[in-house]
Amino acid sequence: MNMEQGILLESGTNELEVVEFHIGENKYGINVIKVKEIIMPAPVTVIPHAHPYIEGLIQLRGEVLPVVNMRKVLGLPPQENPENDKFIVSEFNQQKVVFHVDNVTQIHRFSWDRIEKPSDMYTGKASHIVGVVKQDSGMILMLDYERMIAEINPETSIRVEDVKKLGKRERSSKRIVLAEDSALLRGLLHDTLSEAGYVQTVFFENGKEAYDYLAGFVQEGKNIADEVQMVITDIEMPQMDGHHLTKKIKEDVALKVLPVIIFSSLITDSLRHKGESVGADAQISKPEINRLILAVDEKAL
Repeated sequence: MNMEQGILLESGTNELEVVEFHIGENKYGINVIKVKEIIMPAPVTVIPHAHPYIEGLIQLRGEVLPVVNMRKVLGLPPQENPENDKFIVSEFNQQKVVFHVDNVTQIHRFSWDRIEKPSDMYTGKASHIVGVVKQDSGMILMLDYERMIAEINPETSIRVEDVKKLGKRERSSKRIVLAEDSALLRGLLHDTLSEAGYVQTVFFENGKEAYDYLAGFVQEGKNIADEVQMVITDIEMPQMDGHHLTKKIKEDVALKVLPVIIFSSLITDSLRHKGESVGADAQISKPEINRLILAVDEKAL
């Protein structure tokens, strides 16, 4: 199944399409935007001393790609009957990764506001689950794929050390609103932005909370430019995604003065038009934290 026909969804509608796959008894989802194609399992070359999640390497049309065994990620034993196994070839964070799953079943379309944040009571800090979609046929669990890759190779994640390469920075009084659903990335962004001098950052877990915060200043009759000087947003978030958040800000008479930077693993040449269509002032791919900071330097009010 080749997914390169392009996503038909209009930008900013707060909708997404999800590929449903199975691991054990559970159903999981991955954003169609992340998926390049779905293939039958190919011969895997095992790499000695690789990370436990890594099954090995495959060669696909001249490219050598790592295979992540999703059963190992989720702490499950090997599949007893692998006849339905599939490889999901994905691309995000400027890299391609193959996910080995038990089966791929269908594609769903629904609104981000149907994705609920999982409770810490049943997920815990070590969980890879970032969202839950309730359906009559059961739940679809949304996973933090960026976190998986960061655990396998921390060099591909956001690092404070990279910010230090920018040299000595002055402390800034500018207030930044940042929407990011991953707790791991919120922590990394807090540390890196603070190292860059931006210590007045207010974090939210999704676009809806960020928008409500901004709209609150308008409702109080305040000039938004006096309260907030920049918005940074991820794209994939429960309740309201980053494209929809950007669109709502840019269509609001009082809020549209705010610069919005989309900082996401989904920024690619083929998808950049989506951010442009909703009025984003800049789009930067994770984990390019230095480019993000330089864009904040340039565009913050």
